[in-house]
Amino acid sequence: MDMTYILFGAMVVFGIIFLSMFLVRRVKKATPAALACKAMTSVCFMIAALIPAIQSPGVFPMFVVCGLLFGLLGDIWLDLKYCYPQDDDLFTKLGFSSFAVGHLFFIAAIILGTEGGFSVKALLCACGVAVIVGLVVFFGEKAMKLHYGSYKMISTLYGALLFFMTAFAIFSAVFAGIAANKHLLVMGIGGVFFAISDLILSGTYFGEGKNRPVDIVTNHVTYYIAQFVIAGSLLLF
Repeated sequence: MDMTYILFGAMVVFGIIFLSMFLVRRVKKATPAALACKAMTSVCFMIAALIPAIQSPGVFPMFVVCGLLFGLLGDIWLDLKYCYPQDDDLFTKLGFSSFAVGHLFFIAAIILGTEGGFSVKALLCACGVAVIVGLVVFFGEKAMKLHYGSYKMISTLYGALLFFMTAFAIFSAVFAGIAANKHLLVMGIGGVFFAISDLILSGTYFGEGKNRPVDIVTNHVTYYIAQFVIAGSLLLF
């Protein structure tokens, strides 16, 4: 087996270990020790991405790594809000902003990393998905039993951006040819897990009675699956 895959697999194993350590602490209480374990889990997906990126340098790997880096920053900001509740608003907005910038890097990676050329059809389809999601988030607040408050607009824009990135990756792979763009399809699959994680997180942040241990665990497990899958897209580039 190629050493790149072995090292990538090792980072996944270490990530699972640190994630388990984080969740054991986090379901009890958000503490600096829990945040440290979470940060180490994120470091693992960063290293996992760097392993194939170093072996096959290029624009696509560079932008994917940058996107993951902003994901790591978002991880830290969002857990600091629990450690320092007096700065909840600041850290929440920093977290949203970091993940949004990360998705912009992923979108740039898709545009520049599509084998066979950038697909306008993929862009238009992804825009359609983003508009639908944005409308659902903005007007479906009551139906989803959520209360965004001052975060309604940022939640709408972020949700649209996340689903745009996910749809764009998948449609780009389909329209440009899956055989040559498996890396984009894998990135899109990672985006699906990202979306599932954020849907759970929306209930935790803006719903009632959805901050249970099961919500915390499923939110973080799906999120880290997303980040490791996106990092894994570099193995196929």
